[in-house]
Amino acid sequence: KEERIVVLETENAALHLKLAEYQGLSGRSTKGVLQLYAAHGQQMKLQRSSVVTQLHGAIKKRLKQDLKSLHLFALELSKDFQRQSKTCLYRVLAAVQGIQLQNEAMQMFQIKAFDLEQSLQEVIERYEKEKQKRKALHNSLVELRGNIRVHCRIRPLLPFDATAGHSVSQDRQRNFSEKVAYAADDETVLVKCSRPGHASVNKTFQFERVYNDLESQDAVFADVAPLLTSLLDGYNVCIMAYGQTGSGKTYTMLGPQLEGNLAFSTEEESELGIIPRATQEVFRLISEKPPGSYWVEVSVVEVYNNEIFDLLAKDSYGKVFGVKRDVVTTREGKSDVPLLTHETVENASEFLHLVNKGLQLRVTHPTLVHAHSSRSHLVVTLTITTVVLGDNFGTLWEDEQISQRLNKEASCTFPQKMRDNKSTSSSRASSPVQLEATEKTKQVKTRLQLVDLAGSECVGMSGVTGAALRETSFINRSLSALADVLGAIAEQRAHVPYRNSKLTHLLQDSVGGDAKLLVMLCISPGQKYLTESMQSLGFGTRARQVQRGQVKKKNFPVPSKAK
Repeated sequence: KEERIVVLETENAALHLKLAEYQGLSGRSTKGVLQLYAAHGQQMKLQRSSVVTQLHGAIKKRLKQDLKSLHLFALELSKDFQRQSKTCLYRVLAAVQGIQLQNEAMQMFQIKAFDLEQSLQEVIERYEKEKQKRKALHNSLVELRGNIRVHCRIRPLLPFDATAGHSVSQDRQRNFSEKVAYAADDETVLVKCSRPGHASVNKTFQFERVYNDLESQDAVFADVAPLLTSLLDGYNVCIMAYGQTGSGKTYTMLGPQLEGNLAFSTEEESELGIIPRATQEVFRLISEKPPGSYWVEVSVVEVYNNEIFDLLAKDSYGKVFGVKRDVVTTREGKSDVPLLTHETVENASEFLHLVNKGLQLRVTHPTLVHAHSSRSHLVVTLTITTVVLGDNFGTLWEDEQISQRLNKEASCTFPQKMRDNKSTSSSRASSPVQLEATEKTKQVKTRLQLVDLAGSECVGMSGVTGAALRETSFINRSLSALADVLGAIAEQRAHVPYRNSKLTHLLQDSVGGDAKLLVMLCISPGQKYLTESMQSLGFGTRARQVQRGQVKKKNFPVPSKAK
């Protein structure tokens, strides 16, 4: 319509030009008439001549005819211009009305679009609520079945992904650095599997939570933190990181390591891993309880070449050095490490200091895949002892029934001087807190085990030889034994081969169903590590299917007097 208006305006301008042309012609005609009148004046002098008189008459008659014709033409032109002007005006008005109608229709569409956006927002909110409900129900189902929670974290591509390993062509290096593992959503891992000469196949793996390569340590710990509340509710908890060498297990569990040092940095809190964050959260939860009702002990061991080493043991001069220990099975069927050093800590700083001391003794060895590859499994255990007075049993039990909480708060205190001897503690028997269980005092111990497993690796990829090759053999055998144990539990076999490895024997209670277990899968996204990533994802999938039965709670004693 706007284009039509432009065309009509163009025609209008052309008509104006024609009118101006005819007006110019009329002006020239008038000038001619004046000239004729002037000539007529001259000719008046020649009136005496009959020839001049006749000529004057003829010219006058012709001029009259020309003027009459010109006048009629001008009138006709004016009428035509008025008709076209009215037509153009009608068309302009019609176009304006059409534009107004279109604007009204546009406003209606905008209103409908706004309503649809609001409806979509409501649907999204409802979807998120239903998603949270589904997740809560799924967690409840996991609790009832005793399933192992499995989270998966995909690390970002790193510079050494394209350069690590044996020398290969540039084309193969580009293929190796290609990203093949993605987080399709927060519960699904998508892996692009391709072989030369075959079509690409996409495989998906479902887990309780999947973290993409952009998610921070805060996001990872936010899903782990709810488990820590269970510690004070009377449940054991175990969190372990599983994956190949260089997939980010130690970073996830501890945080960034200092250059040239096995200790982890505590300067940037945003980069801290699960172990330091979990300790801070545990002490925060304890600070909300009555003073003296809880105390915390820590032990740090490593499983190296299928041997257990106590990383907090001290010599006669107080220097920390690794001492070989053994794991045994008690009469109650629980695993225990006799003479293992348990240090009492009163805050997170003391805990981190002890763990950093232990990490100095942890065995590492550079490989083609990772410059600081851990050659042992690290197990950090926090033992939380809850002290409850007999007089408070009934009250605590009543509070639990009313508030439907699982934790029992206690209010007894123990002598401060007993805490001061914590630095000389070397075993569970010589703990600085010696409160014996009596009829009036009961103790309940719960454990938080934080496990940084050594990475599974392919010898051809890592390029290890000699002692490192032997270490790799022990690492892969212990991880295979862990998979065998989970397989036996999943198939509900009568015999579960815990003793095939010191690692599984040490983690027998946690893996066997006496603890809420979370496995943090760590995988590399590059094409180069596709085989190892698929193995880790397969391990996580099998672990999710294990049903161990409902996790047992360390119940606080309730005397017969209690309601």
